[in-house]
Amino acid sequence: MPEKPTLDGLEAVWVGRWENEGTYRFDRSRTREEIYSIDTPPPTVSGSLHVGHVFSYTHTDTIARFRRMRGREVFYPMGWDDNGLPTERRVQNHFGVRCDPSVPYDPGFVPPAKPDPKRQIPISRGNFIELCERLTAEDEKAFEELWRRLGLSVDWSLTYATIGDDARAASQRAFLRNLARGEAYQAEAPTLWDVTFRTAVAQAELEDREWPGAFHRVGFTSAGGRGPGDRVWIETTRPELLPACVALVAHPDDERYRPLFGTTVTTPLFGVEVPVLAHHLAEPDKGSGIAMICTFGDVTDVTWWRELDLPTRAVIGWDGRLLPEPPPGVPAEPYAELAGRTVHGARERIVEMLRASGDLEGEPRPVKRAVKFYEKGDRPLEIVTTRQWYIRNGGREPGLRDALLARGGELAWHPPHMKVRYDSWVQGLAGDWLISRQRFFGVPIPVWYPLDAAGEPDRSTPILPPDSMLPMDPSTDVPPGYTEDQRGKAGGFIGDPDVMDTWATSSLTPQIAGGWERDPDLYGRVFPMDLRPQAHEIIRTWLFSTVVRAHLEQDTLPWRNVAISGWILDPDRKKMSKSMGNVVTPLGLLEQYGSDAVRYWAASGRPGTDTAFDTGQIKIGRRLAIKILNASRFVLGLGGEGGQVTEPLDLSMLARLAEVVREATEAFEAYDYTRALERTERFFWEFCDDYLELVKARAYEDGPAARSAHAALREALDVMLRLFAPFLPFVTEEVWSWWREGSVHRAAWPETAGRDGHPGDPEMLPAVAAVLGRVRKAKSDARLSMRAEVSRLTVAGAHADLIRQAQDDLCGAGVIEEFVLRAGDGEPVVEVELA
Repeated sequence: MPEKPTLDGLEAVWVGRWENEGTYRFDRSRTREEIYSIDTPPPTVSGSLHVGHVFSYTHTDTIARFRRMRGREVFYPMGWDDNGLPTERRVQNHFGVRCDPSVPYDPGFVPPAKPDPKRQIPISRGNFIELCERLTAEDEKAFEELWRRLGLSVDWSLTYATIGDDARAASQRAFLRNLARGEAYQAEAPTLWDVTFRTAVAQAELEDREWPGAFHRVGFTSAGGRGPGDRVWIETTRPELLPACVALVAHPDDERYRPLFGTTVTTPLFGVEVPVLAHHLAEPDKGSGIAMICTFGDVTDVTWWRELDLPTRAVIGWDGRLLPEPPPGVPAEPYAELAGRTVHGARERIVEMLRASGDLEGEPRPVKRAVKFYEKGDRPLEIVTTRQWYIRNGGREPGLRDALLARGGELAWHPPHMKVRYDSWVQGLAGDWLISRQRFFGVPIPVWYPLDAAGEPDRSTPILPPDSMLPMDPSTDVPPGYTEDQRGKAGGFIGDPDVMDTWATSSLTPQIAGGWERDPDLYGRVFPMDLRPQAHEIIRTWLFSTVVRAHLEQDTLPWRNVAISGWILDPDRKKMSKSMGNVVTPLGLLEQYGSDAVRYWAASGRPGTDTAFDTGQIKIGRRLAIKILNASRFVLGLGGEGGQVTEPLDLSMLARLAEVVREATEAFEAYDYTRALERTERFFWEFCDDYLELVKARAYEDGPAARSAHAALREALDVMLRLFAPFLPFVTEEVWSWWREGSVHRAAWPETAGRDGHPGDPEMLPAVAAVLGRVRKAKSDARLSMRAEVSRLTVAGAHADLIRQAQDDLCGAGVIEEFVLRAGDGEPVVEVELA
C-alpha cells in the first residue's frame, strides 16, 4: 500500500497488467449457458472518436463487467466499421485523391506529398482501396489505444473489421443465400439519389432538413382552351421539372376539380398533353389544391406514378444536371434551354421562360419546407431511375412485416419504451431495403453477368461464385468457366460494379464476430447473443437490419436483449456529432481527470436518455475515486484481519450494505447501470461521512469491540470495491491489489443474503448518524471545532432504544460528556448543550 496513493498513472499500470495476465481473455471452453455474449457496436473508423462514443461504450462495459463478476464467461469482441462513404471521404481529403474506375492500377502509386482536397487526383479503384485500408489501419490503432485507456474490458484478440476477409465472406455468403431464397432481387425503379456522391440512398439513411424554396404559380391550359378562363393553376417549388410532368392530380372529393377528372391539359412551354386524375394523397388545402406529377420530384410523385400507372419522363441525371436529350414526347426546342444545366440553373431559366410566355402568375413566393437529404450529404436528394439490389424487409409484404414486428415483441428492450421506435419504423416502411451502392470501398456485390453476342449483360441470369471463392471481387476475380481475357467482351462476362451498403455488412455483426460457418464451435457457444447495445437513432438501421438478416437466415432473433443509449448534448442541448462540429474529443479529458472520472460521468447517464456533456460531473467522479483511495488506505491501515463482527452499529452498517447489494444487483439485472451506481455511491458517502466517524475512536482501541470495527470495515471495503468495479475499474483494481489476490474484475459479485446469525438493524446507523449530524450542526452554528466538548446530549423519541445500543460510538464521535436517552413515541427530539 503506497504512502500517498494517487490516481495518476493507474491506467498505464493496469492496462498493461490486464493484457499480460489475460484478465479479460475469453474462455471458449465454457458452455453456452455459462457464456454472456455481446454484439459490440463497431465504431466507424473515419477520423477520431468523440465523447459520445465514450459515453455509450462505457455503458456496455459496465454490463460486461457485472456479468463477468456474476460468474458468466463474457464474449466481448470489438469490431471496426471501416467500409463505406465516411472512410472514402476521409481518404479523399487526407490524400487529395478521388477514385476513377477507368484509371488503370498503378503498383508504384505514391499519394501527393502536399494533398489538396479541392484538386483531387484521379486514381484507380485498386489504388484507392489500398489508401482506404492504409488509413483505416492507422485509425484502428488509435481507437484501440483510447478504448484500452478508457478501461473497456474487451478481449483484444477478438477484433474484426467490416472490410476484413471474414466479414466480407460472411456478408457475401448471406447475400447469395438471400438471393437463392428469393429474398434478394434486382430491380429498375425510382431511387433516392445523392448527386454529390452519385450513389443510391436507402430509406433508413434519410433525414428531413428545412430548405429554402419558392412556390411558383404556373398555368396549364385545358384541352382546346386558349383564354385565361381555361387555365388550371398549380403551385410548385420545382418548375424545372415541367418537362417531366406526366399528369395533374387533385383529391377525389375536391369540388373545384371534379369536372376536370378524366380530361387533359397541356403543359406550359412544352405543350405536352397530360391527364387530370384523382388521388387521395392530394392535399386540397395546399397551394391551389391541384399538383403536377413529375417523374420524379419527390417520393409522393413515385407513389402517384406507381398507383396511377403513369409513364416515365426522366430529366435529371446521376450528376444532378438535366439530361442532354428531352424525354420521349417532349419537344426538343424549349428543352434545349435547360439541357445540361444544374437543377438550380434550370429552375432560374425556366422561370424566365414562363414569365416571358405569360404562364407564370405573380412572383415566386418564398417558403421553407422539409426536404429529404442523405444523412451524410449536403444537397437535397433527387429521384432517378436506376437498377439496384434489394433485400425484402416487409416494406411490400404484410406477412413478413408482421413477422418482423413479432420479432420486436420477443426482444427484451432496455428501457422498454424504445420498442415504440422499432414498431413505428417497421409499420412505416415504404419499400424493401436497397442495399447496393455506387461506391468503391465496400463489400462487392458477388455476381457477374454473362454478355450476349452484342456485348450486353444478361442480368436475369447472374453468374454466382461458389462459397469456396468467398470473399471475392467481381471486378478482379474471374467466374468459373471463364478467363480474364473474356472480361467485357461479347460472349464473355462483366462483374457487378456496385458494393453493398455498409449496413448490409454491419447487419451481420453477430454472425461475423461469432464465427458463422467459419468457426462452428464458437458460433454454437455465443449465438444468438445476449446483448446488443446501441444508440436510439440507429434502431431503424442497425437494429432492424440485424433482426431482418437473422430472421431470414437463422429464423431467430440475433440477441435476447437490447440496451439503448441516448445522445450526448452540447451546452445548447444539440446532439454532438462530427458533422455539426460541436464534438469534444475524449483524450484530453482522460488525461486531465482520469479514466475513472470520465466513466463515472458516462455511467451517470440513464439508459436511453440524452445527456448533457458536463465536466462538473466528471470532477465529482474524480473526487469519488480519490476518496475511495483515501478511505481504503485508512481502513486497511487499521489492520484487524480475521476479527468477528459483534457490535450493533457494525452489524447495522453491514445490514444496510446488504440492502445496497440487493438493489444494485436488481438494477444491473434490469440493465439500469445508473441506478446501481447511484445506490452504491450514496452508501459509500454514508459510510465515509457517518459510519467511519462514528467508529473511528473505537477502531483505534484494543479489544473485541475494536476488532469488530476492523472486521466490519474490511468486509464493507471488500463489498464496495466489487460494487464500484464495473464503473471505476482502475481505482478499484489498485486498492484490491493492496490486500487481495487476483483481480477484482474476476472476483465474485457480492451476495445479497444477509449476515448469517447476525441480522443487524439497518435503521440504527441512519438514526445514530442523524443525531451526530445535529451535534455537528450545533457546533458549526456556534463556530466551534468539531472536537469541542458537548456537556449534555438529550435524545428522546421512537429511536431512543436503537441509539442506546450505539451510545459509546456516538459519545466518542461527538465528544459528549453526558448522554441522556428517553424512550417514547413520535419523532425523535435532540437537544445539544455545549460546554
